[in-house]
Amino acid sequence: MTAPVVAVQNLVKDFATAPGRVLRAVNGVTFEIAPGETLGLVGESGSGKSTTGRMLAGLIPATTGTVTLFGQTITGPHGPAHLAAVRHRMQFVFQDPNGSLNPRMRVRDAIAEPLDIKGHIARPDRTARIAELLDMVGLPQAAADRYPHEFSGGQRQRIGIARALALQPDFIVADEPVSALDVSMQAQIVNLLLDLQQNLGIAILFIAHDLAVVRSMSHNVAVMYAGALVEIAPRAALYAAPQHPYTRALLDAVPRPDPNRTRPRALAGEVPSMLNRPPGCPFAARCPLAMPQCHDTQPPLREIAPAHQAACHAI
Repeated sequence: MTAPVVAVQNLVKDFATAPGRVLRAVNGVTFEIAPGETLGLVGESGSGKSTTGRMLAGLIPATTGTVTLFGQTITGPHGPAHLAAVRHRMQFVFQDPNGSLNPRMRVRDAIAEPLDIKGHIARPDRTARIAELLDMVGLPQAAADRYPHEFSGGQRQRIGIARALALQPDFIVADEPVSALDVSMQAQIVNLLLDLQQNLGIAILFIAHDLAVVRSMSHNVAVMYAGALVEIAPRAALYAAPQHPYTRALLDAVPRPDPNRTRPRALAGEVPSMLNRPPGCPFAARCPLAMPQCHDTQPPLREIAPAHQAACHAI
């Protein structure tokens, strides 16, 4: 069996908001990503998706839990040294393509910045690599001499992806990379990522709140609510037979071109405060299947079918 590119075990992230007060943004997350595969991580805003992605990329430290990348554990006392050894093998694609690019740098310098940081590269090799990367993301060679403001949002995201590919990574965290784009541009960027993955064999953590986008992009899907995973399954299984009530509510809310379809009712209630987490299932107050034990005991994520896990007492 092939070893996973990423293995996450009981990952927790706490933020101190005031003396004696802690906000738990991520609460015991566990999953793996295999080589050349995409895990779609979905959930409402504030569910902890981006925080999880940033811990995987080494941008913020985990409070507790284990993150293993390419066989190296990057959490714990030896984590920083191990992270330095594998950092070039993973890259990050940000949500805002405009904010992630220096407006004073030409595209050629923005794309080549990782190459310059990594070490000396001869000018002919640098120029050839920039040309290769622009071609890979579908931009003309003339783009190298222009500035970010001269491009559309979709083109700027292509530049961001080209920069992420500069060091030939094996793993990319794509944090809502299409949410700031219109629908036509979203499809183009998703298709670009799919083509790059097929050609380069890259593993991807694809963070999004749009289940329709995730369906076209992911091999497996993990659903996150209030900092915890409530369901994780292969794409086909999750969309055909969602088990957790929250997953079903998200899928019901996906727009469909059917004039006879009854518009789904919005979920009642509010997402619980991360500062005062309920002792039981965080979804219990909004769940139509909630039982007394749901308010007292948090359900574990358990296997209910091959490779299909859900955290629900009612299943």
